[in-house]
Amino acid sequence: MIQTDILIIGAGPCGLFTVFEAGLLKLRCHLIDALPQPGGQCAEIYPKKPIYDIPAYPSILAGELVDRLMEQAEPFQPGFTLGERAETIEKDDEDQFILTTSRGTKHRAPIIAIAGGLGCFEPRKPPIENLSNFEDTGVEYIIKDPEFYRGKRVVISGGGDSALDWTIFLADGVASEVTLVHRRDGFRGHLDSVQKVLDLAEQGKVRLLTNAEVVGTDGDSKLETLTVKHKSEGEMTLETDHWVPLFGLSPKLGPIADWNLNITKNAVEVDTVDYSTNVPGIYAIGDINTYPGKLKLILCGFHEATLMVQSAFKRIYPDKNLVLKYTTVNGVSGF
Repeated sequence: MIQTDILIIGAGPCGLFTVFEAGLLKLRCHLIDALPQPGGQCAEIYPKKPIYDIPAYPSILAGELVDRLMEQAEPFQPGFTLGERAETIEKDDEDQFILTTSRGTKHRAPIIAIAGGLGCFEPRKPPIENLSNFEDTGVEYIIKDPEFYRGKRVVISGGGDSALDWTIFLADGVASEVTLVHRRDGFRGHLDSVQKVLDLAEQGKVRLLTNAEVVGTDGDSKLETLTVKHKSEGEMTLETDHWVPLFGLSPKLGPIADWNLNITKNAVEVDTVDYSTNVPGIYAIGDINTYPGKLKLILCGFHEATLMVQSAFKRIYPDKNLVLKYTTVNGVSGF
């Protein structure tokens, strides 16, 4: 059982900044995220996309913002449960929340802060009839550990940054064979990444199939072959050990929708005094919440996190007097 003061659901920018603000009040945090690394959308979907409305940064790449937030949170030693989705909550005899993840990991805390962005992200799966037969036996939707693919034949589908970046990485001496399949001629990813993939294809290190898509999977107990349909050349069969379709992530509220929270249009209603929900002890900050005048901006989520931890402290320590201490005077002292 993992015990903490504030259990944060979502390790995106708002969740990471919550660690810092809570740490200033000597509150410990643990973060849960269904994605395999911290950063939320900023890390998974658009790490190379510039963000222009972060104070003091005229422009900062989303991935760099995550790095800076991790650096800011580091003195307060946050814990992480990654690659697992928050599933169920219940209360124990001491009025603490017990949260269980999709893999059965149990967490205990007096406060839950939902900082899930647009909700939990589920991979967009291609419409192939027997696809589920090979999930976990050759078909993966997220690359968690690239070493898993060492010496293996890998087919990647997709045309965005994630597909391009993993193609480049795996082709650099990790996988024995890398094929990138994309249904169009052009790619949506960063121009540098596109050029690197084209160069690798020219060098024979990547097999590049454009104007094509995977339409079938086959194998005996594990994935062995893929059927690829080309727009002009018809169907072909590829032998492979793994297929990784990277078609993006679809945001959904997920199991949080069953937690008896007041929800409007797939967002959690909160009181703007402290961003608390209708369930005492549960707060919602960032893009996942809603209230009159709500703006889905990272900087607004930072503001919400700051007020939320003040309220959380008072709930955890109702008899303690909370005095605002300025970091310009007291500095930052970690655990």
